Amino acid sequence: MPPEPSPSPSAPAAGPRRPPVLVRFALWAFAGVIGLTLLWTQASPWLSYPVAGLSHVALEQVVPMWVRSVHKRPGHIEVDTTVEVADPQAGGRRGEVTLDADPGRYAFGLPIFWALLLAAWGAARAPGRLQRALLGYVLLLPVQAFSLVMYLLMQLAGAAGFDVRTLRMEQWQVEAIVYGYQVGVLVLPTLAPVLVWLLLDRRFFTDVIVRGWQQTVMKRP
Repeated sequence: MPPEPSPSPSAPAAGPRRPPVLVRFALWAFAGVIGLTLLWTQASPWLSYPVAGLSHVALEQVVPMWVRSVHKRPGHIEVDTTVEVADPQAGGRRGEVTLDADPGRYAFGLPIFWALLLAAWGAARAPGRLQRALLGYVLLLPVQAFSLVMYLLMQLAGAAGFDVRTLRMEQWQVEAIVYGYQVGVLVLPTLAPVLVWLLLDRRFFTDVIVRGWQQTVMKRP
């Protein structure tokens, strides 16, 4: 009897399929935002201290008639103003308004920006992460200082009841403070880090994210 043919070698099993680049980017970004935000809560008093310094300079240049003195320490800024208002708790006695804030509350866009950089590396091993991380930190400082200044000015305007006589300014200037507060506190802290990332990582965004999205769309029936 002829010998039985030996079984042909089976084809090697295919390795695990990697998820699409868009999925990898989203997963890395989500994990990065969570992890870096947790680290940010511990490091923000020191990383946001330059924001307080820039805000100090801006206040003295923009509204010198209101600023008596500014005190800064990591995680806190306090502004003694020349604006006097009546204090109901003191029997209507007038006193000068003191403002205070935590600069880190208006610099939380930094971990969002760093998370996007990390996601670009995790999705496609994009190079130049450290340089972009440092440059983005510097570029975000003026935006974060603007947000902090607008919060302090809004706090002062509210303490004065938005009264133009007490604030010694025109009505349009008070309205500009309200508008600046809405943009600087409600919009920029989350929008600015995304825009800075798109500026610094535009090649990765175009070559990887946009192309990956186009390929996903083309594969749909």
